[in-house]
Order: sequence, then structure tokens, then C-alpha cells
Amino acid sequence: MSIVINTPNGNIGRSLVQKLLKAGHKVTVISRTPEKVADLVKQGAKWVQGSIDAQATLDAALPGAEALFWLTPSAPRPDFVEWATATGRMAAERVKAHGVKRVVLISSVGAQNGPGSGPVSSLKAIEEAFQAAAPNVVSLRAGFFMENLLRDVQGLAKTGAIFSPNPETKRFPMVATADIAAKAAGFLTDASWTGHRYVGVHGPQDLTYPEVASILTQVLGLPVKYVRVGLEDARNSMTGAGMPSWMADSFVEMYGAIQDGRMDPAEPRSKETTTPTTLAEFASTVLKPVLEQARAS
Repeated sequence: MSIVINTPNGNIGRSLVQKLLKAGHKVTVISRTPEKVADLVKQGAKWVQGSIDAQATLDAALPGAEALFWLTPSAPRPDFVEWATATGRMAAERVKAHGVKRVVLISSVGAQNGPGSGPVSSLKAIEEAFQAAAPNVVSLRAGFFMENLLRDVQGLAKTGAIFSPNPETKRFPMVATADIAAKAAGFLTDASWTGHRYVGVHGPQDLTYPEVASILTQVLGLPVKYVRVGLEDARNSMTGAGMPSWMADSFVEMYGAIQDGRMDPAEPRSKETTTPTTLAEFASTVLKPVLEQARAS
């Protein structure tokens, strides 16, 4: 199968490309920087140089493709939601123009509610654009990435705490990006599914932040506590650490959406939405080595 990957350098995209190449599929990767994908090219991937928001780049990558994997990357720009929406719609137009029949789209819990959820605000419009352009589209509505805990490494190293505005009793699905890549690979290489589908990718269980802290305590070898902070305190902490105010506003909007239930999964937990990697496994293999390095420095 001939498959185009728009984000081969991220946690999900790189794992996905390697899985597909190992399975013998023809893979085209899009990247501005050749050095970042040189190892993938050596493994057999075709490289198209350019930005995913440039029509010429997509027109170079999509001819002959049977499927497209699309992930909206984080872009450090104040107009991110508008940029992401416009880029997704343009990509959908090129999918239609080139007759690509299958799209696997990385979406998110909460996407069903559209604007008002910070970085997730663009995803409903992007889902709808691809559904209008291609006959077979699966939107993988992923839970909260376990990798996001890597942002808490300095706080864990210095204070043994995780700080967040999320209520202590709020449960949310947590998933490892490797499991999202595996789920995407399954849909990209299976030609039997048809139509437009929404599939949750929820990890093995829903967790509260105090439960996360308890698991980390057991795995990391140090006591970890959860400290809830207010939305304004979270905003001030982010801007105080050097984050641009517009980005802090976006995250605060998302935290508000979590509190209001607008980031709850639309898809119920089931055998299909449950993935294998536990938080304890992730913490042991990924988080712990990074934390140990931070504590030693």
C-alpha cells in the first residue's frame, strides 16, 4: 500500500513510519528538513521536502497515494486554530483532487464540541473537511497523551508534585503515543473498513490526577503528590515560565473545557478504544529515565 505521512518527526508519526516500512509498505514522508528524516529515507521512505501548509508540497506527495495519515502539528503561532483549520481544509481539497481514498486523521477527545477548547478547537472542522473530500475517513479521537507528563519533569524533580487545574475527582483517558501509532497503522493497512468513522483511543483506563500521582509514586521511587491550582494561577505560572500569553490563554481555555465536561470522550470505552500500555509501564520506560537525568543535573 502507498501511504503518505505528513508528520514523520513526531512521537506518533515516527513510530508509525517505522511500523509501515517494516511491514513492506511504500511510505512517503513530508519534512522541511532532510536531516530529520534521513534515517527513514535509508529505511526506504520517499521524502518530499516542504511545509504541509503549502499546496505544492501536498501536490508533490499525494499522486498515486492510496492513503494519507494526517496529524495537525503544534505550531507556535497566535493564529494556530485558524492556521490549523485552513491547512486541514487545504489538505482535504488536495486529497479530493488526487483521488486519495483513505484518510486516517489524528483527532482528540473533545473534538466533537468544536471551538472553545484551546488547541483542540480546530479538529472538528478538520474532521468534517476530510469527510467531505474522501470516501473513507477514520478520526482517531485520542485521549490525553502520557507523554504530556514529560512537561512536569522539572516540577517532579524539584518539588515531587504535579500541578494542574483539573479537579481531583475528574477522570480522563490517558494513552501512550506508541499505542496511537499502532492503532493508526492498523487502519492504514486494513482495506476492509469503509465510510466515515470516529474511533476513540483511550489507553487502558481512565484516571484521576491523584491516581496518576499514586502510580508515579510507586514507579519513580519518590513520593509524588497532586496539587490543584486555579486557572489564573496556571496562566500566571505558564507566562512566568516564558510562555507567550496567547499560548497560555489557549491552554487555560482547554483546562476550562475539561472542567466543563467539553473534553469528555464522545466515544464510550470499549474493547476497540482500549489500548495496552499502562501508565506504570510508560512511567518506568519513558518518564523515569528523563526524571533521573533531571534530578542528577
